[in-house]
Amino acid sequence: MMGNRFTNMVKVPKEPAAKLLSMANTRLDTPITAPVAALPDVVLEELDEKGAMIDLIRLLSILLPPRERVWWACMAARDYVGPKSKNDPKSLTASEDWVFKPTEENRERARLSMDEAYIDDDTVNIALSVVYSDGTLGPADLAEYPAPAGAAETSAFAMNIVALDKNSDRFEEYGQMLIDRAVDIARGGNGRMENKDKMEEATP
Repeated sequence: MMGNRFTNMVKVPKEPAAKLLSMANTRLDTPITAPVAALPDVVLEELDEKGAMIDLIRLLSILLPPRERVWWACMAARDYVGPKSKNDPKSLTASEDWVFKPTEENRERARLSMDEAYIDDDTVNIALSVVYSDGTLGPADLAEYPAPAGAAETSAFAMNIVALDKNSDRFEEYGQMLIDRAVDIARGGNGRMENKDKMEEATP
């Protein structure tokens, strides 16, 4: 019986999850009993029933469109980087700017930010997702060359897994929030789940 956790995701392609995974050169670790032609919500529901949190995050990274995917990754980074400040990693700032204004100039800024990043700056994953967002190696001359299949998706997935690791003290709770955030974004929302929780708590 289908639940409603993954319904109404208007921004998700109405194509079989298996096909989308194959196009992104990605596979799930969890065995799936749903038919090969099963749509994403069916596969997500099965993964949820099986408690396959990492595979849920993996599949959602493929289902979200490029801008929404990058925004989801930016929010994961903000969870541990903190609110905007002058000390923000350049890759995070450039990626956020691209989400709100997806120009070639901002995409180039994201690309250049990776050259200046510290060795331990995981937000370069988001910049990679921006650079590969249209399926090419980047803006300008790089647009002539295809990006590795699934590179943008894998980069956004990696950013969420980094954030999950940094919130390991509440691993399950935080992981479920990352999933609900992606679903909210897929429904056309802004993904701000924590604010919704606070609003609900404040409601008499």
